[in-house]
Parts: sequence; structure tokens; C-alpha cells
Amino acid sequence: MTESESIAYDVVVLGAGPVGENVADRTRAAGLSTAIVESELVGGECSYWACMPSKALLRPVIAHADARRLPGLSQAVQGPLDAAAVLARRNEYTSHWKDDGQVQWLDGIGADLYRGHGRLAGPRTVAVTGPDGERHVLTARHAVAVCTGTRAALPDLPGLADVRPWTSREATAAQEVPGRLVVVGGGVVATEMATAWQALGSQVTLLVRGKGLLNRMEPFAGELVAEALTEAGADVRTGTSVESVTRENGTVVVVTGTGDRIEADEILFATGRAPRTDDIGLDTVGLEPGSWLEVDDSLRVTGSQWLYAVGDANRRALLTHQGKYQARIAGAAIAARASGVPILESDPWGAHAATADHDAVPQVVFTDPEAASVGISLAEAEQAGHRVRAVDYDLASVAGASLYGDGYRGRARMVVDLEREILLGVTFVGPGVGELIHSATVAVAGQVPVSRLWHAVPSYPTISEVWLRLLEAYRDN
Repeated sequence: MTESESIAYDVVVLGAGPVGENVADRTRAAGLSTAIVESELVGGECSYWACMPSKALLRPVIAHADARRLPGLSQAVQGPLDAAAVLARRNEYTSHWKDDGQVQWLDGIGADLYRGHGRLAGPRTVAVTGPDGERHVLTARHAVAVCTGTRAALPDLPGLADVRPWTSREATAAQEVPGRLVVVGGGVVATEMATAWQALGSQVTLLVRGKGLLNRMEPFAGELVAEALTEAGADVRTGTSVESVTRENGTVVVVTGTGDRIEADEILFATGRAPRTDDIGLDTVGLEPGSWLEVDDSLRVTGSQWLYAVGDANRRALLTHQGKYQARIAGAAIAARASGVPILESDPWGAHAATADHDAVPQVVFTDPEAASVGISLAEAEQAGHRVRAVDYDLASVAGASLYGDGYRGRARMVVDLEREILLGVTFVGPGVGELIHSATVAVAGQVPVSRLWHAVPSYPTISEVWLRLLEAYRDN
């Protein structure tokens, strides 16, 4: 093993996924020297095993479903998807799991990349062990940012490792369509992958421990998605636990809590995430290895003057776009503190406060139908003690939705704070609503009064006209 002398930077970033890249981008833009450490591929989970490959799989599925709702086109697309072509396009979107382009981008912003495993080695110090055993010691004058993300969490089932289960990584990177696939879970990964693989030719069985799907959204979101999956041919079983899993002669055998026996070619566990903080040296700075890192709104770890945790590792909002938002806030805060700014703009919605993590987190679930939400649900608003009113509307009654496709089914809800007359949350479920959610995000993040929303005129005939219908329903009742 060889070891270089300690190298000093203004900022050291652990993890070169989208979050780490954005921290580095912001600190370099502020003139701070920055090193970034990555043990796998530059671009991280999102680029190679999550956002990009999953949406590359789902886009043909959704386009095919939309086409089949349109007379004049439906007869031309009645056959199955070309699974090989879909998988090939997915491979293109992951750059065939090569990170040359993203490395070039890092070079372009002037950040120094260190490949290998990085661990904290005391305050403001990161030790990097490279792929060939070489060792570098990096010191940070101003900040170390932990941007290591999360990994799939597997349940504690005896012999599970011998089954070789899929996690989200295998589900998005598989090169062949399994004939039968069991999906365990009811959240975003479970529903999206069930949608994709069922459409690509698998017989999917979805096992959900709880009462329904997408339990962090309004109840009708999961209900509509479950209904569509069932119509597509998937077997959706709620209130079902997995008691044992074995692989016998290549076949996966699942036994449920009710004693049912299910056979499949592969099994995907989409049962949560765990922080990738177990082996990054947290113990050297008085923190618990493997823990979620608690931070303030500038993303600085509680009790520290120099350590930041940005993105999934802080558990505030496990979404790529939200992690990138946090990175912009953290980068601005690091730069401000490095330049000696005495007081940061830390009030809600200030330049150095990640306020959206609390009040305006948008999310799109790319199933068919899509489910999109921002802010809090009706139940969450009531639990928080707000005096609210939910306004619902049938999306199929909007002219733009009926034009979008025959048999359109969907629903919209806005949750209104009756005291301030602003929106606390908005949910849309239906084909094409993913591109609708940003208007709701602007309304929620901007705390736009309902009275002003009356003057935001939706174009006719678009699905966005649901805004007018929601406001009319609020006014008339």
C-alpha cells in the first residue's frame, strides 16, 4: 500500500452521485477548491440503478398505454412491447454503466476526483483507499459533505442471501425479462417495477404487507394504481406478509403469512432504504456508524461546525431532485460561511435554508396512471392541527383529460388551509399528470393565496384546467 502526503482542499465531498456533484458544482462556482470521492460510478444510484434506468423502462410502457386509449392508433399498437428494444434503450440511458461523460463534467468544473473508498479519519479529514490499495489523505479547510445516499434494505428472512433476491438495482439493470416475478412492497419502487415488468412480459405478483399501495400519498392514489395493475394482469395482494423464501432448482418459492405458496423466476424486495453511512468513519467524529445523520436547514450535521450531510443520508426527503435542492442550499451555506458571512439567510425560504424539505416536496410515481403530489396530505394536515378542507375533482371531467385518451380515469385533490387560504398540498392521479405537478409545487412553495390563483388562467383544452374546477368547487361549497 502506498500513501501520499495530506492534500488540503476547501471542501471534500464523499459521494459523486447527483447530490455530491451538485455540492461540488456550487462550491467550485464560489471559488472553493473541492475534492470529490467515489467508490463506484460517478453519477451514483440515480444515473445507473434508479431514476434514469427505471424511467427509461417505464416511458415505452406509458406511451404504449396512452396510444391504446386513442381510436385511430389503438389498432396499430395492440401487440406486445419489443422488450429487447426497451432494454437496449435503457442501456443507452445508463451509458452502459460507464461514467466517462460524468467524469468529464467533473473535470470541466474543476473538481478533483478520487476513486476509492473514503472514510472520515477525524475532524475535517478523509482517508481514501483507492482500487489498487493506494491511499490519499484529504483535509478540508471549511467543510466535509457526506453525500453517500442509501442502499436497499432487505428483511431479516433466514437464507435470503442464498435466494439471490433482486433489489432496486437488479430490477432496473436486468438484461432479460423474467417469466414470473414476485414484487414485495407497496411503495414507489414496487409499483413502478411491477408496472414495467408486467408490461414487458412478466407475470407479476405484488405482495403488500399494508392495506394498500403508496401509503404516503392520498389513499385514492394507491387505489387507482392497484386497480390499473390488476387490469393489466398483475396479481395484487394486500395485507400479505412473506414468511419464507427459498430457491429450489432455480425457482423462487415464497410462502406467505396465510400459507399460500407462490413460485417465480425472480423476487424483488422493495421494502425500504438504509443509509450508506456504516463504513465512512462516523465513529472517528463521535457519530454512530450506520445512522441517519440529523442536520439543520443548512444541511450541517447537528453539533458540528464543519460536517454536512446532504441528500438521502439525512432522511429528510429520499428523492434525487430534493437531494439536489439540498445540495444547492448546502453549497451556498458552505460558501457563505467560508467567506465569513456573519449571519446566514436561515429564515424559512431563505438562501441558506432547505425549507421545501418540510413544506413542498414534489414527487411523481411513473406508473399507469401516474400519481403526483406535493406538500402534505389531508390526513397529515389534520394530524398537524391545521384547520383544512379537501377539495376533490374527477379529472375525467376535464376536457383536456378526455381528449388525452378515451376512458381516462383520474382524480385531483387540493388541501386548503382555511385560516390563511393557501394550499398545503395537492395530489393528481391520472395519465399525464407528472407534468402537471410543478404548477402545484409553485403554488405550495410560493404560498400563493387562493384568491390570486383565480387569476392564473389555465389554457383550454388542457388537463391543467383542473385547477379552475378545483377553485370553483372550493368557492361554491
